[in-house]
Amino acid sequence: MLRARRERTFIYISHCTVDWKSLSFTMNLFNSAFGKNISFVRPAYFVISGFSGIPNIKYYYVFLFFVYVVSVLGNAVVMTVIYLDHNLRTPKYSVVFNLAFADLFSNTALVPKVLDIFLFNHHYIPYNDCLTFLFFCYTGLSMQAFNLIALSYDRLIAIIYPLHYQVKVTNRFMLSLIASFWIFVIIAVLIAAGLLTRLSFCKSVVINSYFCDHGQIYRLACNDYTPSFVISILLPVLIIWFPLIFILFTYIYIAYVLSKVATVQERLKAFKTCAAHISLVAVYFLPVLITFTLMEKIHPNARIINLSLTSVFPPMLNPIIYVLQTQEIKESVKRLLKIRFQSKIVFPKVTTV
Repeated sequence: MLRARRERTFIYISHCTVDWKSLSFTMNLFNSAFGKNISFVRPAYFVISGFSGIPNIKYYYVFLFFVYVVSVLGNAVVMTVIYLDHNLRTPKYSVVFNLAFADLFSNTALVPKVLDIFLFNHHYIPYNDCLTFLFFCYTGLSMQAFNLIALSYDRLIAIIYPLHYQVKVTNRFMLSLIASFWIFVIIAVLIAAGLLTRLSFCKSVVINSYFCDHGQIYRLACNDYTPSFVISILLPVLIIWFPLIFILFTYIYIAYVLSKVATVQERLKAFKTCAAHISLVAVYFLPVLITFTLMEKIHPNARIINLSLTSVFPPMLNPIIYVLQTQEIKESVKRLLKIRFQSKIVFPKVTTV
C-alpha cells in the first residue's frame, strides 16, 4: 500500500505556470527567462519526517505548545502597550512593535503547522501548501534579524549623535526602513520559493526536517538545482551574517567612541540603555551560530530539535526581555494597569436630604 501511495506521488506533469497566486509575478519573470515550453515533474505532496523516530517526542510537542502560548501572549502584550501608550509612539518603539509582530508572525506560521503535522500525523503536505509554509516561515524568521539592524542603528545615533537624534531618526524614516526590510525579505523568499518550482522531483519526496525547509527540498530534485543552491548560500549571508556583522560593527564603533570621550560611569550608562537590544541579539544569533557550527558533529535528531528550538525560542524570549529590561515598557504597563484599575472603581452615590 505504501508503494502504491508513493507511485501516486508523481501523478502529474505541469507546465511552468504555478497555481500559487502569491508567486505568479515571479513565475512570469522566470518563464520569460527560461522559456515557456519546459515541463517539470511535480509531486502531489511532500512528506515531512523531521521528528519521526525520536523517543518521547510527544513531550516535546507539549513544550512547543507552551512556547507558542507564551510567545503569543508576550508579543500581544508588547504590541498592545505600545499601541495604547502615546508616550511610546517613538521611532525606537515602532521597531519594537514590528519586532513583536514579526515574532508573532513567525511562531504562528511555524508552530501550529508543526503540531498539526507531527501530533496529528498529517505528514503528507500538498506541494503548493509546502511552498506557502516555506514562504511564511522564512519571511518571519528573516524579519527578526532585520529588526535587530534597525534597533542597532537607533542605539548608534542615540549614543554617538544624541543632539541629532530627533533629526536623523524620525518616525517616518524608521517606518520607511521597516517597510523596505519587509519588501526585501518578501522578494528574496519569493525568489527562493519560485526557483523550487523549476525543479523536477522523480526520486524521494521525504523532507527530513520539521518544516518545508528550502535546503532539504532542492536536494531532492533530479534535475539541475544550481540556482537554488546559489540562493541557499546567499540567503544565510543576507539574513544572518550581514545583520550580525552590521550589529557587531555598530557596537565596536560605539565602544571606540565612548572610550575616547566618556568616563567609566557614562560608558556603563550608555551600554545599560543597550542591554535589552544586546540580549535580543544574543538570543537570536548565538543558538544559530552554535547549531550551524556543530551541524556535522551532532546526531541528526539532535540537529532537528536544536534547529526547531532556534526558530521558536527568540519569539518567546524577546517580549520577556523587553518588558523586564526596558524601564519605559515597565512604567507604561504599570500606568495602563493603574488606569484600568481606577476605571473599575465604583464610587458610591451621594444622596442629599
